[in-house]
Amino acid sequence: MPNPFGKTRAQEKPYAIYKQGPFEYRVLKTYKQPSTESKDIYARWYLATKGPWSRGFELGDGYAKDIRDNSELVLADTDWLEHYT
Repeated sequence: MPNPFGKTRAQEKPYAIYKQGPFEYRVLKTYKQPSTESKDIYARWYLATKGPWSRGFELGDGYAKDIRDNSELVLADTDWLEHYT
């Protein structure tokens, strides 16, 4: 089965949005399937990240576990909710 979140999306239409204090993480792509991602502590997501010192969103990878464990999910597609809640 292919990764349902493996295609990169635009910042305006992310798969999910997480917030941690003043930081906002928009998930634009995952590199692994959700079922195998939980077994890999180094699984990454491609993110658009905005913080208090940035002038806009910065693109880059982040560890999925760090975001899931330390941030609050505030908005997501129904497919994302099925796999990550």
